[in-house]
Amino acid sequence: MTKRFDVTGMSCAACSARVEKAVSGVEGVDSCAVNLLTNSMIVEGSADDSAIVTAVKNAGYGASPVGAKKADNTPSQDTGVRGLVARLVSSAVFLAFLMYFSMGHMMWGWPLPPFFEGNHVAVGLVQMLLCIIVMVINQKFFISGFRSVIHGAPNMDTLVAMGSGVSFLWSVWVLFDMTGAAAAGDADLVMKDMMNLYFESAAMILTLITVGKTLEAVSKGRTTDALKSLMKLSPRTAVIEKNGEEITVPIEELAVGDIFLVRPGDSIPADGVVVEGHSAVNEAALTGESVPADKEPGDRVSAATVNQSGFIRCRATGVGEDTALSRIIKMVSDASATKAPIAKLADKVSGIFVPSVIAVALVTFIVWLAVGQSTGYALARGISVLVISCPCALGLATPVAIMVGSGVGAKNGILFKTAVSLEQTGKCEVAVLDKTGTVTRGEPVVTDVISSDPDRLISAAYSVERFSEHPLAKAVCLYARDHGAQSREVTDFTALPGSGVSAKLDGKTLTGASARFAATLCNINAKLKNKSDELSKQGKTPLFFVLDGECLGLIAVADVIREDSAEAVKQFKNMGVSVLMLTGDNRSTAEAVGAQAGVDGVIAGVLPEGKEKVIRALREKGRVAMIGDGINDAPALTSADVGIAVGAGTDVAIDAADVVLSKSRLTDAAAAFRLSRATLRNVKENLFWAFIYNVIGIPLAAGVFIPIFGWELQPMFGAAAMSLSSFCVVSNALRLNLVRPFDSSRDKKRKNTVDISDVIKEEETVDTKKTVIKIEGMMCPHCEATVKGCLEAFPNVQSAAVSHEKGTAEVSYTGEADLDAMKKAIEDKGYKVVG
Repeated sequence: MTKRFDVTGMSCAACSARVEKAVSGVEGVDSCAVNLLTNSMIVEGSADDSAIVTAVKNAGYGASPVGAKKADNTPSQDTGVRGLVARLVSSAVFLAFLMYFSMGHMMWGWPLPPFFEGNHVAVGLVQMLLCIIVMVINQKFFISGFRSVIHGAPNMDTLVAMGSGVSFLWSVWVLFDMTGAAAAGDADLVMKDMMNLYFESAAMILTLITVGKTLEAVSKGRTTDALKSLMKLSPRTAVIEKNGEEITVPIEELAVGDIFLVRPGDSIPADGVVVEGHSAVNEAALTGESVPADKEPGDRVSAATVNQSGFIRCRATGVGEDTALSRIIKMVSDASATKAPIAKLADKVSGIFVPSVIAVALVTFIVWLAVGQSTGYALARGISVLVISCPCALGLATPVAIMVGSGVGAKNGILFKTAVSLEQTGKCEVAVLDKTGTVTRGEPVVTDVISSDPDRLISAAYSVERFSEHPLAKAVCLYARDHGAQSREVTDFTALPGSGVSAKLDGKTLTGASARFAATLCNINAKLKNKSDELSKQGKTPLFFVLDGECLGLIAVADVIREDSAEAVKQFKNMGVSVLMLTGDNRSTAEAVGAQAGVDGVIAGVLPEGKEKVIRALREKGRVAMIGDGINDAPALTSADVGIAVGAGTDVAIDAADVVLSKSRLTDAAAAFRLSRATLRNVKENLFWAFIYNVIGIPLAAGVFIPIFGWELQPMFGAAAMSLSSFCVVSNALRLNLVRPFDSSRDKKRKNTVDISDVIKEEETVDTKKTVIKIEGMMCPHCEATVKGCLEAFPNVQSAAVSHEKGTAEVSYTGEADLDAMKKAIEDKGYKVVG
């Protein structure tokens, strides 16, 4: 069971690591992922909500189930931009006065009121009071920092609080020393102590960290813009029809089955089916497709899309969280809340980062004292180490990039369900494509019309086929309507199972038939017969139309490849991805489609369990992405490293997949690879800068480079560097908004392309079986064609070699042969199976 929680009180990666560790120890928790960016947590398991919340509270933070009202005693998290800006402005004002009294007066001789002339103790007291004000304004750092210490899990706020607090306490001690020197009349010691006051550093550290927090909060807000814009799309009210009246109700009151009305310009409030009216609907919000989709009765509409032209009445089929928009929002949210595998290293480092930094700061202080430096100097080095270290940058490196990448994908109709799928997609080295509905359209269309009088042929075909329910007949009728053909009145319509259809037209017999049956009705000239054979080899089905012994011509019908399939395959290859087409269709059709698409290889006649077996074999070669749309693709989608479902496919396929393409275009799969690679590259950049920042910054702050180059870092500059580190990481992630996932001009090929030829060869040889069926009743080549077509219609049959002279059919197939079904199919054609 998946549970989602809001978590409060976290300030850095050490916090999220602490929460993960605490929740993972709860009995019944299988896994836990905490997201610092969204302050959310996803828990898998059967543990009770109260036990999880208690574990988080015991760790020093607050938690509540998503949607639940937070308790009054839940630790607050002042991450709102307004609150941070208010803190920053007020801190900056008092810091300005403090800097005037300290550096302005001491270093640049800026004038002070006469009362302070020569009264250094009074100047020190003013600095202390101003510093206390800044510390009170930024008390969150101290509350959070010391609370985390009490719970045994120091965090970034601990480092800030220690850096500022030690500076303040040291300065207070020096100020007391000044009072004693002033009382003793030791002016030199008073001046020396004045130079050792660090009140401005204590206040500056807090102010500069607040600057960073403010910039970080603004940038974080931009990373979730895609999610926020999706949430704003859904209308707040709906107009429903009740008892013959139009009533406007809140969207929460809309129920499944209600009839809702949508006028031009209005947003559609729920998923539904059009029951009346025609319109064009802009679905760019969900699919990214700018061209409006025409809607008529029976068509589906989705929530948050915009009705552009006509008035429509719709019946609600999905409301609230059951709409397509809600599912998309959930996918994007879940993807950003889960952890990518690449984040594991940063998580491990973050868990021990803060204690290690405190230890380094302490060692730095001791070493500088040991080499003879003053206590003030040694403290400055130790404080610099505390305030320059940034676990926050490490914690944000991955989630901000994942959030932005997921958002960019959602805006372009590419939905990554998890952070893992977003990372792994671009790493895949083999793309396996299902044929029907993925490479092809999934429905037959007319591809060729061969006749000396095409208009007469189309009109006759339309007249007889419009009474048939066969998919091929529907393709012919659609083609005829699109070309303005007129149907004529026919009578005595008859379906001829396995052969075609027949009817009377003006007293003559009009027949739509297969090549085999047409040959028994008329003489087909050699040119037309050769053309028919050529079309069959291309995976097309030729339909002959005969009028009282006269052959009017043929119409070829096929499930044609999508317009973008060949381009998608080309893009995959340019990225160094091997492309394989995997289908249950017969080999001749599959190879014809594969040749048009340009794939590296074809494996045909494979049942669902066979597809899963092929995927497992390919995974031994490299990472595999399976792209499909049907129920039969579900096992392969699940078995692959990444399953990609075409959005127009079945719910089973979409549920089994890791990535969903809502626009149902194969080029979107290539775009998903491209976006994944860009996101992964961005994550690596973020992790590099976060690690290198600390690797260089901590030694610099500790003074390692002072003996070598003379480089010395003051605490306030360390705080400035720390405040900018997280901002830089988040800003770098925002660059992903500039990525153009459909631009293939910058694709880079992998160094080592996976060779899948041996897997293809193995499937063609090892898994191919043969059975010889003995048949009586075949008299001629036309009988051979009938039996051949009958057998090759079975999905796992690759070929059938039929001989009327021998009375046999040699069937090559994969998987298991259903001999009883084959026997029945042959005998339904009028022949007899004898063995």
